[in-house]
Amino acid sequence: MRLIHAITAAAVVTAIATAPVHAQDANQTRSLAATCTACHGTDGISVGGVPPSLAGQNKDYLLQQLKDYKAGKRPATIMHQHAKGYSDEQLERIAAYFAAVKPGTATGAPRAGN
Repeated sequence: MRLIHAITAAAVVTAIATAPVHAQDANQTRSLAATCTACHGTDGISVGGVPPSLAGQNKDYLLQQLKDYKAGKRPATIMHQHAKGYSDEQLERIAAYFAAVKPGTATGAPRAGN
């Protein structure tokens, strides 16, 4: 019985101790992904599909594209420079973030006077 209490207590302590770490990781990942929004739209949903939306894409596909940009295997005007600024772990986190976002349709900013 003491063993069960000890294991339960250890699990509770571990959960409490790691909760802030998970929240911090989520915030860091969201911050990494935010650097993509200037071109790919809020939450990776681009206006008009150019450049392509990232939201809801397959994580492995996104990660491979990012790694290909980083390695110079995929031609680009700017993406290879962006990708080189991240570690492979950061690229994986960015790909996972956008894969988890529900795809949708973005709308442009309203016109003046509307």
